[in-house]
Amino acid sequence: MPTDGLSVLACSLRAGGCSPVVWKRQCVRTWILAITTPTTECGIFSLKRCSIGHRRRLPMPPDDVHPGPPERRYTVVYLIDGLGMGGAERLMVPLLRHLDRERFVPHVGVLQVRADNPMEREIRSLGVPVTRLPVERLRDLTALPRLLRFLRGVEADVVHTQLEFANILGNLAARILRLPSVCTAHVLLTEERRLKTRLHEAVEWAVLRFFCDQVIAVSDEARRQYLERKRLAPEKVTTLYNGIDLVPFTDLDRSDARRAVRRELGIPLEARVLITVAVLRPPKGIRFMIRALPDVLRRVEDAFYLIVGDGPDREALVEVADEAGVRERVVFAGMRDDVPRLLAAGDVFVLPTLSEALPTVLAEAMASRLPVVASAVGGVPQMVDEGVNGLLVPPGDSQALARACLSLLTDPARRAEMGQAGWEIVQRKFDVRRQVRALEELYIRFLRAYGR
Repeated sequence: MPTDGLSVLACSLRAGGCSPVVWKRQCVRTWILAITTPTTECGIFSLKRCSIGHRRRLPMPPDDVHPGPPERRYTVVYLIDGLGMGGAERLMVPLLRHLDRERFVPHVGVLQVRADNPMEREIRSLGVPVTRLPVERLRDLTALPRLLRFLRGVEADVVHTQLEFANILGNLAARILRLPSVCTAHVLLTEERRLKTRLHEAVEWAVLRFFCDQVIAVSDEARRQYLERKRLAPEKVTTLYNGIDLVPFTDLDRSDARRAVRRELGIPLEARVLITVAVLRPPKGIRFMIRALPDVLRRVEDAFYLIVGDGPDREALVEVADEAGVRERVVFAGMRDDVPRLLAAGDVFVLPTLSEALPTVLAEAMASRLPVVASAVGGVPQMVDEGVNGLLVPPGDSQALARACLSLLTDPARRAEMGQAGWEIVQRKFDVRRQVRALEELYIRFLRAYGR
């Protein structure tokens, strides 16, 4: 019988006569044993003592538990796949900046180490240690033992995971060590056709279902999907909006930043600028906005489209701009770490995404007092109140994007009104300090439930 995780899972999938619940449970248990038994003392007997072999459901802690004065500081380990410029990665910085250091000692573990990890530098500047734990693939038999040693070494009290590899390995390790675990799930579920991706997703959600104590959904739509399609228990999934740090926006001289960024990028000071900030991948739908630009330029001749970010789709987007005849009006700013300054250079923020749970960048645009044009997908309608702080369009509809952008570019008073409404909404609903306080209470509840 194969001993690596994905091969075991594939064999289990081919086995007939068992329900989805049974094969998922067996796959996960076999996967744990295949990885841990050869290289660590947590073999089958230790696993049974740790209740992996005999799964028990930890009683949910009462909702009325209040933190009170801390008896000691708890070490919270944040496990994440990488520290690039994606939404989940960028959220780490404000979370760690506002975490109560009198109660909690944060430590970050990075599993998929890449050449450029810009968020790592910012996290270290906050005095938070970052440990690299390279895991190239889930079939790496050393990954889980190395993670167990790391968690023991830092004397972890709580494990908080984000993204695929961290969700799988981190929650398994936490259960083996009898630590409370929390996962923030940033994605909406899609119908993935590639076998490898489906296998990874099956393992990830089986682990979250059976071994994670609390799954945080970042929007109501995401929570609904997790309950209906992944059959998570309702008490196990809570909704907590992603928050942003408002200080970089309130401290910014927007007029100076607007002039400086436009001079730097060669955009005329009097031009009207559409702006998108995103990782350049096909699901972000940026090609649809580029194809909408010719219609925009027919009525607004001084329009520019500023794209901030980088990614695998960049060259394809350059070709789309060439084909549409608008290459000179599309500015690719590349990867930047001064997003508030760049947003100040825009007049309308555009998010033509095809799928999104709760895009943090929308909150950043609202904090920059920009009106928003965005696809009506996922958690976006929870952030954009149609006609109040922005306009919603069907996903993948270039004509609708053009109409919405034109209605705002040609009406400065409406832009200002929507921008102010967005600022008020972001203060009320998406201030990171609210998110962090809620997380801290969640940590304390589960620490007490575990008797720590």
